[in-house]
Formats: sequence, structure tokens, C-alpha cells
Amino acid sequence: MSTNISFKSINKLAIPAIIAGIAEPVLSSTDAAIVGNIPEEGTTALAAVGVVGSFLSMLIWVLGQTRSAISSIVAQYLGAGKVEEIKSLPIQVIFLNVIFSIVVLLSTYFFTTEIFNFFNATGDVLAYSIRYYEIRVWGFPLTLFTFAIFGIFRGLQNTFWPMIVATIGAIVNIVLDVVLVYGITDILPAMGIDGAAYASLTSQLIMAILALILVLKKTKISFNLGRKIHPEIKRLVLMSFNLIIRTIALNIALIVAVREATAIGKEFIAAHAIAINIWFFTAFFLDGYGAAGNALSGRLLGNKDYKGLWLLSKRITKYNLIVSGILILIGLITYKQIGLIFNKDETVLNIFYTMFYLVLISQPLNAIAFSYDAMFKGLGEMKALRNVLLIATFLGFLPMVYIAKYFELKLFGIWIAILLWLFIRGVLLILKFRKKYYPLVMQEA
Repeated sequence: MSTNISFKSINKLAIPAIIAGIAEPVLSSTDAAIVGNIPEEGTTALAAVGVVGSFLSMLIWVLGQTRSAISSIVAQYLGAGKVEEIKSLPIQVIFLNVIFSIVVLLSTYFFTTEIFNFFNATGDVLAYSIRYYEIRVWGFPLTLFTFAIFGIFRGLQNTFWPMIVATIGAIVNIVLDVVLVYGITDILPAMGIDGAAYASLTSQLIMAILALILVLKKTKISFNLGRKIHPEIKRLVLMSFNLIIRTIALNIALIVAVREATAIGKEFIAAHAIAINIWFFTAFFLDGYGAAGNALSGRLLGNKDYKGLWLLSKRITKYNLIVSGILILIGLITYKQIGLIFNKDETVLNIFYTMFYLVLISQPLNAIAFSYDAMFKGLGEMKALRNVLLIATFLGFLPMVYIAKYFELKLFGIWIAILLWLFIRGVLLILKFRKKYYPLVMQEA
């Protein structure tokens, strides 16, 4: 079964994936932008959203890795023409996802003070963080449920329906953010940061319901758990475990960055919150072509088309580098307006403006790292991804961030460490891909 990897076929997957992929960062970025402009308490609220957003992203990324695992397996079976053999696998994976997410929710809900103290949040920032988290965390199982269904669609080479669900969720979140945070005169009182949390929770619920309806209506995936555990569950669990270790290493870097920025001062964590929200937002633009590479690489592997796989790696990287260039150009033109969207505090904005060029420099590094990262997921090479992140985090990012701290480079030092982290990830993945798959391409020649 041949797999089309033309520009048109890649974009058919990538464009909807770009739109779908920005759903979660839109939730956090919208919350940050709206609460950052609350009169008198905007900087404190923005700092709290930055702290909580980083922690929630960590939870979602750690336990959301089954999305990539299930996408890889479904795509490989599709490429081999055997997709009927895994009809019962997705519901078993979704069931496990939801159970684990509820356990994590309950295990964190009662320790919020200790968790955000670890992030160096104190005083009003700590109080706001706890308020925001104790509402938003209830959307955690809903997000993992939705992510798992998105993985099913991606494995089936369909990113259109996830795009529809994500777009609706983002629109609902933006509208509710404005209404609930600021209120409506004589109708609805302003809820402040609590309103932002309720807006996100509501949009996550709507997305989960829509995803469930679409997977039942638009696919032949069975929602019958069955009496036997599917034989692919073992491989999926192993893949997910390696991705979880990888994601823990990834999040250690992000958490340390937040923790160190918070320790510098309220204005610095607020500036970092703006920068990291922009980084997340742009990252998901780049992840759109990564999603296409993820879906197509699994299918090409299932079809044993190694020449096609090699060509795909070049095209996905090329397209993502072009996207990164466009993002840099947009950033150079609009960075002052972007800062004002999030916050009006002059001190925060000055800090942000002086380091924003580092966020722009990260874009081509993101393009390369994310392209190969997504393809390795599609290929089921989760062990390699795990090892690369462990090296990049513990031998690259952490030493650099503490060297920079010693020389008092403040937020500049944190972002220099992030750039090194991304560079190591990209280089190692390219080397691993060439070492394993180039000989297979030569065998086909």
C-alpha cells in the first residue's frame, strides 16, 4: 500500500494539525493575557497563571504520551493494511488514561501549597496559584481523554476532526475568559482569576464531549472494552513508559526554568510567563508539520517504504524551517504589541523586551528538534527519544542554567540554557535517524 508524501498530502495533515495543536497553549495563553490585564492585580495573577500553567503542562505532557503511542501503532497497522486487528485497542487505552488521570488529580489536589512552594511561589502569587489550580485541575482527565481520541484520528491520517474540536474549544475559552474574568455590568460580577479557570474548564468539557461524538460517528473504532486485554497493550505501555520518562526529563527543564525565574522576582516570572507562553504557542505551529511527519512515518514504516521515510524527513524539516522563519519575522514586527497583550507593567515589559530575541532564536532549533521528535514517535522509537531528552536535560540544560545563575545572568541565563537544550535534542535525533535508517534506504537502492 503506497503512501503519498507530496506537499499537498503533507499539508492536508499539517494545516489542520497546526490549528488543533494550539488548543492547549491557547487556553493557557488566553488566561495569561486576560488575567494579566486585571486592574491592580494583573502582574500577580499573571505570575500565578505562569506557575500553574507550567505545572499543568507537565502533568498533561507526562500522562498524555499515550496519544503518541496509540497514533504510532494505529498508523503502522494502517500502513500494513491490518487496521481491523486493533479495533478494540483504543478504548482500552482511553480507559487506562482516564483512571490514571483521576489518580493524579486526587494526589495533587490536596497538596497544592507544597507543590507551588516548590516553584518558589509565595504570598499573593501562591494564594492566586492555589485558587486557579483547584478549579482548572478538574479539566485534566477531560484533556487526556480528548488527547487520546486525537491520537486515534492522527493514526488514521485524519487531523481534520481534531482541528474542529480544538477550534471550538479555543473560541469558547476566549469568550468565557472575557465574560467571566471581567464580568458584565449589572448582570454578572467579575470573577478575576477564578473566572479564567472556569472558562478553561468549560472549554475542556465541551472538547471532550465533541471528541467522543466524532470518534463514534466518524470511525469504526469499537468502544467495547472486551473481555481480553489487547496484545498490543504491552507494547503501547512500554512505549508510553519511555515517553513518560522522556517527558519527565523535558518537564524538569521547564520546571527548573520557572522555579529559577520565580526566585529572581515577581516581575521576572511574569516576563518569563509571557515568553514561555509565546514559545508554547509557536511550538505548536511547528508541531503541525511534526504531526504530519508523525502520522506518515508510522504508515511508511508499516509499509516498509524506507526511501519514502528518508524523503519525508527532509521535507518535514524543510517546511518547519520555513514556518520558523515566518514566526521570527512576525515576532520582530509585533513583539511590542505582543507584550502589551499580556501585561501593562513597565518593569515586566522592559524585562520581556530585552530577552525576547532569545525566543526568536529558538524557532529554527524548535523546527529541527520537533520535526525529528514527531517522526521518532511515529516510528515507535520511544527509547531513543527518552535517551536524547535525558542527555539534553541533565548534561546540557541543568549545568548551563546553574552556570548562568552563578554569573547572575538572570532570565538571559535561563533562556540560553533552553537554547542549548533544544540544540542538543535536534543534533542527537538527526544522528540517530541517519544511523538507523540510511542503511535501510541504501538496501532499497
